[in-house]
Amino acid sequence: MRPLTARRLGVVGAFVVLAGAFALANVLSKMKEPPKRKTFQQGLPTAEVLPVQNASLPASLDIQGTLEAFDKVDLFAEVGGTLKATSRPFKVGSYFPKGEVLIAIDDEEARLSILSQKSSLLNAITQLMPDLKIDHPQSFEQWKSYLDGFDLEQPIRPFPQPLSEQEKFFIASRNLYTQYYTIKSAETRLAKYTLSAPFNGVLTEALINPGGLVRTGQKLGVLMNSGVYELVGTVPVAELKYVQPGSRVELVSDDIEGRWNGRVKRISDQIDPGTQTVKVYIGVEGKDLREGMYLRGTVDAGAYKQAFELPRNLLVGQDGVYEVRDSTLALRKVEVLRYSEGSVVVSGLPEGVRLLGKPLSGAFDGMKVQVAN
Repeated sequence: MRPLTARRLGVVGAFVVLAGAFALANVLSKMKEPPKRKTFQQGLPTAEVLPVQNASLPASLDIQGTLEAFDKVDLFAEVGGTLKATSRPFKVGSYFPKGEVLIAIDDEEARLSILSQKSSLLNAITQLMPDLKIDHPQSFEQWKSYLDGFDLEQPIRPFPQPLSEQEKFFIASRNLYTQYYTIKSAETRLAKYTLSAPFNGVLTEALINPGGLVRTGQKLGVLMNSGVYELVGTVPVAELKYVQPGSRVELVSDDIEGRWNGRVKRISDQIDPGTQTVKVYIGVEGKDLREGMYLRGTVDAGAYKQAFELPRNLLVGQDGVYEVRDSTLALRKVEVLRYSEGSVVVSGLPEGVRLLGKPLSGAFDGMKVQVAN
C-alpha cells in the first residue's frame, strides 16, 4: 500500500472515532434525570403566624407611686407662754399615743385670771340673793343651790333656768350673764395651753424646746400617724374606666420584702394636661411602711371580655397588628385594653385570625410573605 493511501485511511479513522464518541455522549446526557425545581419562592421573607384565641382575661393595671401619711397635722400655738416639759420629749421621732400630752404651755397667769373673774361673779350672785328672795321667791331655792355648789376650782356651771321673763331681765340687769360668758370664754382658752395627740403618731418635725417662749400662731412641729398611709399614683385617662373606689390593690417594694394589700379610696377629678393622667389615692397599712417610700403594684380591675394577649413588639403603632392573609400582610386595627412590661391585651380580633407571630424587618401593609410550616 502506498504511503499516501495509508495516511488518508488514518485521518478517516480518527474522524470516525470522534463522531462515535460525540454520539455516545449525547445519548448518555439524554438519559440523565433533570434537576427538580425548588418549591419555595426565592427572596420572600418567612412569616411565623400566631392564631387568635380570645378569652376572658383578668383586668389589672400597673400603678406606682410614693407613700404619704393619711393623718398628718401641723402643730401651732393658739396661746403664748413658756413651753413646759412633758412625760415624753418633744423631739423628732418621739411616739405619742392618742390622748397623750404633746405640748404644755405655762398657764398659771391664765388660771389666776379666771379665779379672779369667778370670785367677782360669786360676789355678784351673793349680793343678788336678798333682792331675788323678795322679787322672785319661787326661784330663790334653785339659785341658793347653785350658790352652795359654786366651786372656784371647777369649770363654771350653767345658770339656773329663769322661771319667767321678769326673772331673766332681773338677772341680766345685774350683768351676771356677761360675767358668766366671759368666764366660759376664758376657760375655753385655758384648754388651749395643753395640746394632746389626736391619734397615735410620731413627731416628724419639732421646732421648739422646753423652756422656750411660745408666741401665739407659732408653728411648733408636725405629728404624723405612723400606721396609716396613702399611695399617690397616676392612671392614664384611657384606663380610668377600669378603676373604681374600693378596687383592690396589691403592692410591693423594690427595697424591702413583703406584700401589702390596699384599696382605692379616692380618684381625683383633675387631669394632668401634660401627661393625661389622673391621680388615684390608695389606702394601705403596715408596720414596715414609711412616708416617702416608693411602691409599685397592680390594681384589680375585673376582667376583659373577648380579649387576646400578645407580645408587645407585635403592636404596630398604637393600635395595629399585622394579619397574615393569603400570604400577604394586612394591617388590622385593634383596641388596646392594657399595656404591661412585655405584652399587651387587645380586643377586636375575630377568633382564629392568623397574626404575624414574630416581627419582620421592613414589614408593611400588603407585603408578600411565605408562611412557615
